[in-house]
Amino acid sequence: MKRFVKLLNFELSRFMKIYLVLAAFTAIVQITGVIVKAKQYLGKANEAMTTEGLSQAQFLDRNPPMSFLNVTQTLWFVGPIAICAAALIFYIFMIWYRDWFGKNTFIYRLLMLPTTRMNIYLSKASSIVLMTLGLISFELILLPLEMGILKWMLPVDFWEYMSVNQILNWNVLTILIPHTFTEFILYYGAGFMAVSVLFTAVLFERSFRWKGIAAGIIYALLSLAVMLSPFLVKVFADHYYLYPLETIWLEIGLGLVVTAGSLWTGYYLLTKKITV
Repeated sequence: MKRFVKLLNFELSRFMKIYLVLAAFTAIVQITGVIVKAKQYLGKANEAMTTEGLSQAQFLDRNPPMSFLNVTQTLWFVGPIAICAAALIFYIFMIWYRDWFGKNTFIYRLLMLPTTRMNIYLSKASSIVLMTLGLISFELILLPLEMGILKWMLPVDFWEYMSVNQILNWNVLTILIPHTFTEFILYYGAGFMAVSVLFTAVLFERSFRWKGIAAGIIYALLSLAVMLSPFLVKVFADHYYLYPLETIWLEIGLGLVVTAGSLWTGYYLLTKKITV
């Protein structure tokens, strides 16, 4: 356990500079978006009241007060989240290939450590999960700050109050920040499964090179087919006998099978096929 924690800390520290840049980028762009959207709304209000001679009440009759939801539906808000997600997806591959193609082929030093090689696999997977949770936690800290900036910039009548819970009901944030512990386990369990499948696909490529690329792609597609099999049966079969709740439990079972299969296959490839 102690060696796993050391490996996990090592993996997190290697990505920390980029991680902090992603967090700072998210904060700067989203806060800038709040300021820009608030100024646009105020500019629209001033123009209407100046050029058309509308009173504040008449303007608000034609234009609803601005809420924070108006910000979340723009690229200012969604863009940084998408870039962070893309960076983490890219790092799923980079976390392995950097060790092989970086200076001094660092992977050989890792593989010769006096610990089970599965600790290397799990520390890399856990670091991806922890970094994802960290960015989401940072977003939760940003939301009240951004809402406060919006409230500060707009007159009371021009601003519509929304609680953090109401903001989290928006579609993207609903997925990223589940409302219940069960949803959290399901969503992030699925995320860990996806990471384990992609890790194993990378290890196929590292074990068998060109043939491994095909094997990795096939493995990923088979894993996807297993997870989609209940829905494929529902589409192509004349009858579907499972209730929605039973389908959910079946998906959970299939997810556990795929995750366990990926972990075992990854362990096998690391110990039997990848040599120092």
